[in-house]
Amino acid sequence: MNTPTQLFIVPTPIGNLEDITFRAIRILKEVDFILAEDTRTSKNLLNHYGIEKKLISHHLFNEHKTIENIVERLKAGAVCALVSDAGTPAISDPGYMLVRACIQEGLVVECLPGPTAFIPALVNSGIPSDHFIFEGFLPHKKGRHTRLTALANEERTLVFYESPHRLVKTLTQFAEYFGEERRASVSRELTKIFEENVRGTLKELIAHFNTKPVKGEIVIVVAGKD
Repeated sequence: MNTPTQLFIVPTPIGNLEDITFRAIRILKEVDFILAEDTRTSKNLLNHYGIEKKLISHHLFNEHKTIENIVERLKAGAVCALVSDAGTPAISDPGYMLVRACIQEGLVVECLPGPTAFIPALVNSGIPSDHFIFEGFLPHKKGRHTRLTALANEERTLVFYESPHRLVKTLTQFAEYFGEERRASVSRELTKIFEENVRGTLKELIAHFNTKPVKGEIVIVVAGKD
């Protein structure tokens, strides 16, 4: 007999609220409580689907303090779901520490399939997707030079997350470390009304985004070294 799941990892839409599975909606309705990165953002999603559940804040700045209490509640028989603001928890978002703690305590953890921004960005980039490295957000200062130097000779496709105000600076650094003729793609506002996917060399992308203000969540896909 299978042991019931105590912690569900539930991906949520990265933009378009229709991008959620029937199963995810059912699980969110059935659990005892929901852990949310930002309860205000998650409340909008729950209201859209008529889900009335208690939301508990669980984010980067409090996860160290909340994990022990959550694990004890699950050991006592409660069932909960973990969601992030958008996409799959633990992918450049809180979640890993809670999953690890639950596994260490013998609790059953189940991750539902669902949205994550880097997959559509990678697939529609036109850059090889059979072998790739997901880097997430690069260090802002300490360790950035070391990481970019290490990636300069990487032959697999590289995938990064970046904030809009750092986009041009990051593309410029990529051109310095990887060469300005390296092929790349920038995707922003994926699944939303103003979705944009721009493809070209790093030099061309820098020129494009230097001409206008940039908004929205961003994924950068860079071809590996030939």
